[in-house]
Amino acid sequence: MVLESYIASVKPLEEAAMAAARERQAQLAKPPGSLGRLEELSIQLAGITGKVHNKIEKKHLLVFAADNGVVEEGVSSAPQSVTLMQTINLTRAKTGASTLCRHFGCGITVCDVGVNAHIKEPKVLNRKIAYGTGNIAKGPAMTKEQTIQAILTGFELAQATQADVMGIGEMGIGNTTTSSAVLSVLLDADVEAVTGRGGGITDAGFLKKKQVIKTAIAINNPDKNDVIDVLAKVGGFDIAAMCGAFLGCGAKRCPVVIDGFISAVAALCAYKLCPNSVQYFIPSHASYEIGYKLAMDAMGLQPLFLLGMRLGEGSGCPLAFEILDAACAIINDMATFDQAGIDDGYLDEIREGDKFTVEGAK
Repeated sequence: MVLESYIASVKPLEEAAMAAARERQAQLAKPPGSLGRLEELSIQLAGITGKVHNKIEKKHLLVFAADNGVVEEGVSSAPQSVTLMQTINLTRAKTGASTLCRHFGCGITVCDVGVNAHIKEPKVLNRKIAYGTGNIAKGPAMTKEQTIQAILTGFELAQATQADVMGIGEMGIGNTTTSSAVLSVLLDADVEAVTGRGGGITDAGFLKKKQVIKTAIAINNPDKNDVIDVLAKVGGFDIAAMCGAFLGCGAKRCPVVIDGFISAVAALCAYKLCPNSVQYFIPSHASYEIGYKLAMDAMGLQPLFLLGMRLGEGSGCPLAFEILDAACAIINDMATFDQAGIDDGYLDEIREGDKFTVEGAK
């Protein structure tokens, strides 16, 4: 099976390169660990690429667009037509994510995997599987075959994209509803614990949203141990394609940035399908959506920054790219103790134990 062979192609990180990066960090003229996550990122990048010295020059955002039939239940304040308009606007640097991409010089590919409209804009990549999903409150979102097709579409697009780092975003009204449903099933978590207000909704609408998710799970009865089944029954084309893109990045040994809640749920799906893939994931911001932390905890990941963001689209990715760039600058360009003319013998006693962090000093 093609999907199985793709999953098998995601290999663990290069331990020798990571060890060399740790040694390089230990030689730099600074207290051990004093640059925190920047040090950790440089070591992770070494494991991904097999090189201690890396550069983040080509940065690219992949955005998967699709509509969700569950919108007819009134789970979103925005009309479904917004998916079409924003899918087009993403190619014109008129949305939050695409504006940031233009500002930071990042490439962007917008891929239609299931928008419920014919898109004439030539800059939108047409990989449409269907015109929107089914309404999960009444039946499955997709067939198993469509779900696998969406995953393969995302995988193959990531494979075909030339970049030093990629980010994974989405566009689709109603996709916080489907994401919450997928997360609830995969983690066996209460709907209330994983469901937020998405793009904004009234109190009455919020209650209805949670009830719709409960109904969808009850009607479709997805198997929590089968990611494909969960995506097919209560997910969406966008989440499935994003899942595939995360796997595709891992298979080509390319670091891949998680955006917010929906992106995190897609990453969790990839992780459940292929545990090795999480080693290639780099979180960006801590999403304001309630289910985000549960998804990240399930993967053992922590966000890089907190800005109160909840837009989606991949808007956190261009910001994270810059942090990755900074991590590379440190390990590549910072002086070692020898180069700085500093005798680092004063650190010998500290290096014997973890006495340079708050936790280690206890």
